[in-house]
Amino acid sequence: MILITGATGKTGSATAKSLGEKGERFRALIRNEEKKEGLESLGGEVVIGSIENTDVVNQSMQGVKTVLVLLPNSESQLALEKQLVDSAKQAGVERIVKMSSIEATPDATSPIPKLHLESEEYIKQSGLAWTMIKPNFYMQNLLASAGTIKDQGKIFLPMGEGKTGMIDTTDVGTVIAKVLSEDGHESMNHEITGPEILSFYEVAEIFSKALGKQVDYVDVPMDAYKETLGQFLTNQWHLDAVIDLFKGIAEGGIEDKTNTFNELTGETPKSLSQFLAENSFIFKS
Repeated sequence: MILITGATGKTGSATAKSLGEKGERFRALIRNEEKKEGLESLGGEVVIGSIENTDVVNQSMQGVKTVLVLLPNSESQLALEKQLVDSAKQAGVERIVKMSSIEATPDATSPIPKLHLESEEYIKQSGLAWTMIKPNFYMQNLLASAGTIKDQGKIFLPMGEGKTGMIDTTDVGTVIAKVLSEDGHESMNHEITGPEILSFYEVAEIFSKALGKQVDYVDVPMDAYKETLGQFLTNQWHLDAVIDLFKGIAEGGIEDKTNTFNELTGETPKSLSQFLAENSFIFKS
């Protein structure tokens, strides 16, 4: 039995769908009872409860061999992930698969990569078998710019000339489901990017071609962008952490794509052009 957390988010739901298509038995621990039916339709069992509730977590671990640790970034994330690992070990779980980040390296200074790295180390010290899934920038993050792309033909972000290896969350879900459902991935860090390393100026060019209209990238000063983002992210820790991530991209981001997706699946990850072809209606007036 596989236990997945974060099953109602974009990556978690893609993972659940892929597991369902494989016919794999899985259990999902979720808060929102309204999402129960959808997961059950994929063949999953559902436990309703909060990840903060130790009794519910312990209950969800019964009979489980592999646990997916996939939690939203938050100030309490590290403590909750450690709690999951402790519960898994107590329940006799054999392996932890953790959603981490390609930025989670020993020299990381940003809060989110640092907490991912500390969680990774905690898992490695637990004695359980482990696999880390480490993507870069999600294409779905661009959905937040849909309004300005439709209305003004502009993408307002503070990324400078920095580059990312954008990947679709559905591709990440495919990789996670594969790792969860088979052996041979123990003690591995699967770093995943899409097929291109792109600056946001290049992203704007791809949008222009896909939408058939001019789309420009506007490099917003970081302080000004933080002030705007603060209207939507009211938690100060989360706001500061996201801005720190963006600073990392603006300072250069990543330079090299990985072939991990192809090596694991035998397929090519979705390009940004393909993503836009599938989702163009979101960005068009």
